Amino acid sequence: MAGRQGNQTVKNMLWSLVVIALVAGVIYLFIPHDESKTPVERKDYRVELLTARRGAPYPVAAPEGLSKGWKATSVRYRGEEHNSWHLGFLDPDGEYVAIKQSTEKPAKFVEAVTKEAKRTKATEEIGGQEWQRYEGEAYDALVRTEKGATTVVLGTASFGQLTKMAESLKTS
Repeated sequence: MAGRQGNQTVKNMLWSLVVIALVAGVIYLFIPHDESKTPVERKDYRVELLTARRGAPYPVAAPEGLSKGWKATSVRYRGEEHNSWHLGFLDPDGEYVAIKQSTEKPAKFVEAVTKEAKRTKATEEIGGQEWQRYEGEAYDALVRTEKGATTVVLGTASFGQLTKMAESLKTS
């Protein structure tokens, strides 16, 4: 009799697992889960850009003319931290690209924002200005220093996308 009750308990557990799996499957089918949409919201950075341009002792850069596929995701200006400007984007492929500027010593600033990317021998002429290439494990970057500030275009995106961002930068 005891053996029969044990078999009945195992049978009941298996039926319970089948019912739970069916309920979970039905819930999964009917709950929307569109993974193609990114949960990151587009950020309007116009006010922060105006503030930075008024406060910074250098020409603050921001892109103009990028396609709608580029999505601004973060922005900040910190005058107390070497007049640092940050504007982050997701490119059309969902890769991270950012513009960072600062009056901090160039070597220290570039090392910090690129997460220790290394300077290469390669340079690019973009918009009539020479940009130095950096390559790193976390980020690749294009860097230039002028008018008392260092500008870095960095990210997980390809150098092609970093170049597009650098080409779009305007300071007025």
